[in-house]
Order: sequence, then structure tokens, then C-alpha cells
Amino acid sequence: MNDLLHRKKIIKSSFIVILAGLFLFANLPVMIITYSYLAVVMLIRTWLSGFNKSEKFGLTITYGLVVAAQIVFSVLVVFSLRGKDLMYYPSKLFAVVIVLLPFAMERLVTANRNAEFYPPSVEDIASISFSEFRNSRDKIVGILKGVTKTVGSASPQNLKTIVEDLPRHSAIRYINNGTLTKAYFESANASLEDPNIYIVISNTGSAASEIISVFTQKQYNHASLSFDRDLDTIISYNGGANVYPPGMNTEMLEQFHQKPDASVLVYSLSVTREQKRAIIDKIAEINREGSAYNIVGLVVKRSYKSNIMFCSQFVYKMLKLADIQYFNKRDGEVRPTDLIELDYYRRLKFVEEIKFH
Repeated sequence: MNDLLHRKKIIKSSFIVILAGLFLFANLPVMIITYSYLAVVMLIRTWLSGFNKSEKFGLTITYGLVVAAQIVFSVLVVFSLRGKDLMYYPSKLFAVVIVLLPFAMERLVTANRNAEFYPPSVEDIASISFSEFRNSRDKIVGILKGVTKTVGSASPQNLKTIVEDLPRHSAIRYINNGTLTKAYFESANASLEDPNIYIVISNTGSAASEIISVFTQKQYNHASLSFDRDLDTIISYNGGANVYPPGMNTEMLEQFHQKPDASVLVYSLSVTREQKRAIIDKIAEINREGSAYNIVGLVVKRSYKSNIMFCSQFVYKMLKLADIQYFNKRDGEVRPTDLIELDYYRRLKFVEEIKFH
């Protein structure tokens, strides 16, 4: 018991010294590295622990959210005040204190399981490094790759882009109205003889797509519809590419090429002329009434108004409207990859994969 108390005192003193050092000397890159390193350590600790699978996945998502929030706060608040405002020091102190958030999250879980928690000792880390690391090499490599992808997706630049774009959005009112042209509807109506509608799933590399991938852990994070095989009538809910307000907008293939390995999957779904007409008419109605991108719905899974949607929510609602949906799920919970993965009855036909080289 005395040894345990002594070890806890040493650990506590070490943490105080480290936090003090961060407050006095850390710059932005050091803070980001610290947040990311602790997230990686806690992820490894979690997946090598005795937690059940749901607890492991829950903590993994929590660590991702925490590190994203930590980095956003440091980039947009703390170091933007450096040398400009006295609030820099209180905000940096807070940024240093929240370094401990991953430990607090695990403590919450272990407390609920009536388990004792304390940070790993040097002996524990050595034991993990040479024993469990060797026995779980593939698992650890997979976790580290996932963490690396998560940290890369939640980069300061992506987070800054998202935060700066937020003022353009609205979760409670329609802000996009009449952006679809007469020419668009002429093209859509010209496709009525085509007995298919086309579902387009893309991996664009946009800031929004990269952030969404942190939560979905999927490669493809955007869904669209097209009425024609040549993809001249692609439509979805998006941010408007800084040209139109966020909401229901047309899209072009060139917009999907925002990173070197961007790609697009195209699937066809059989429809009748009447079913396709019903979707086109609904889109015309939304265009008249107005729309907005459901950025809040990505978290809460609900819409304040019927025409406030995100991309996969829109695609699924259009399929359901025409009675051609092939799986049952609440529209606010549909992810882009669900449109492929939940096709249990093989209603979709693969058309092509488009890669941008």
C-alpha cells in the first residue's frame, strides 16, 4: 500500500512539472504534438485493456473528439492571442490543463466499472512495450494507422477551414433559395427516358469530408444523386463551394478532386419514369422553398426543418420519397457508405470508379 501511494505521489509530481513546462515554454507545434501523443498513448492503453468492445469504441471516439477540440482551441484561441492580449496567459493555462482530458475520460469509464485508475507507471509502459506490443503487433499497427489518419484529418488547417465557414451556415432557417437553374431542370427532365437513377459516393478530400471521416472512420464521406449516366445532373447538399449558400446545390466531378487520391464510386438503381419524375419535382419544390446544410444534424441526427439536410440524409429521403429505398433507417442516421453497405438485396449495380490522376 505504501509503495502504491509513493508511486502515485511521484506520478502526480511528474505531471505537475510537465504541465508547468508546457505553460512556460510550449509553442503551438509542441501543444499539438502533446495532445496527439497522449491520444495515441491512451488509445493503445484502451485497446490493450480489459474494457469491453463498446467501451473501447466509445473511448476511441471520445479521444478523437477531445484531441480535435484541444487543437481547435489552441489554434483559434490561445496562440491567436499571443503577444496581442493579456487573455493569452489564462487561455494557455486552460489549454495546458485540458491536456489531462483523455485521462479524465478513462477515469469516468473505470469509475463506472468500480475499477481503480491511475496513469501507467514506467514499469507498466515497459511491460506493454516488450510483451503486449509483441503479442498484439498487428492490432497496434492498425490502431496507430487509424490515429495517424485521424490526426491528419483533424489537422489545424481543416479545423480552421470548418470554423471559418460556420458563419455561412444556419441550422434553423433556409438560406439557399433558387440556386438551381432552368437549364438544370431541362437536363434532369431530358433524363426521364433513362430507367436508372445514379448514386454517387465520393472521397473528395474537402475539409468537411476529412473531419467527417474522423467520426465515421470511412474512406467515402459524401453522397450525391445524378439523373443521367454522364453525371451532368449531380445534386446533393453541400457547402456551396463558396459560390452558393450551403444547402441543396448542383455538383460537378471537378469539385470532387480536392486531394491527389480522391475518387468517386458510381452505382445505378432502376427506377420508373414516374419515380424519377417524383424526385425531380421534389427537388424543384425544395429549390423554391429554400434549403440549408444540416451541419448540426451531423451530431444530433435531426433536422429543425424538413429542407435542412446533409448529403446522405438528402439522398436517402429522395429514394424513400420515390419508394425505391432498399434499407430502413432513420434518415438523420444514414451515412454515405450506408447507401452501399446496406444494399442487402443487391438493388444497386456498380457502374464505375472514377479516379483523378
